[in-house]
Amino acid sequence: MKVALGQFAVSRDWQENSATCTRLMAEAQAEGADLLVLPEGILARDIADPDLVLKAAQPLDGPFLTAICAASRGNALTTMMTVHVPAGDGKALNVLVAIRNGEIIARYDKLHLYDAFAVQESRNVTPGNQVPPLVEVAGMKVGLMTCYDVRFPEQARRLALDGAEVLVLPAAWVKGPLKEKHWEVLVTARALENTCYVVAVGECGPRNIGNSMVVDPMGVAIASAAEAPALVFATLEATRIAQVREVLPVLQNRRFARPELN
Repeated sequence: MKVALGQFAVSRDWQENSATCTRLMAEAQAEGADLLVLPEGILARDIADPDLVLKAAQPLDGPFLTAICAASRGNALTTMMTVHVPAGDGKALNVLVAIRNGEIIARYDKLHLYDAFAVQESRNVTPGNQVPPLVEVAGMKVGLMTCYDVRFPEQARRLALDGAEVLVLPAAWVKGPLKEKHWEVLVTARALENTCYVVAVGECGPRNIGNSMVVDPMGVAIASAAEAPALVFATLEATRIAQVREVLPVLQNRRFARPELN
């Protein structure tokens, strides 16, 4: 599977962000990518207005995703990102969508909300209540996670036991002391402990670190971006997963039961 990591700084204007997404989709398709992963919360963002994610939220059939779906028609590229969708309770859901050939083929509502480091995502966002699905892309099974989820190893382990070979992680990882180190350690750990690929894509800009990366099942970073906008590619090999799981059979050797959602 050829993956593309589309890292950019989200603006407060959804039309501008839509244009950026469709441009990255076209560039990824031109390079033969099977999967394009974009950051978290890409409908609208403003560092001076943290409530914008709620005020700008759109339904799944709203103009933002309608334009993205239209741009995806007629090709096999799968595009994943998260957007904020009205929840009906005065808040929004942080929804990871997988789009292919004009349709939303899967969704995942973020389970773990970022109420940490003096940020309170739950002020505007309602948590999901279902284990993420797996999505098949180019013959490989892809599990879905979003940003803060990476700090909870139970979710990654559950997806790996459900059959995931690749974990996708759109994110908007906030800058701060040691935060780049946290990101690198956690993404690497989730890959190594589950012998999966992890495709982690971070928003860049004044608030967030960027640092998108692909880590292989042995914990090796095989592609990465810095702090600026970028489109980075990597090739994921099913044979690499099989080789690592043969020599490092942690999923077979585990003693604990399959994690379940509370």
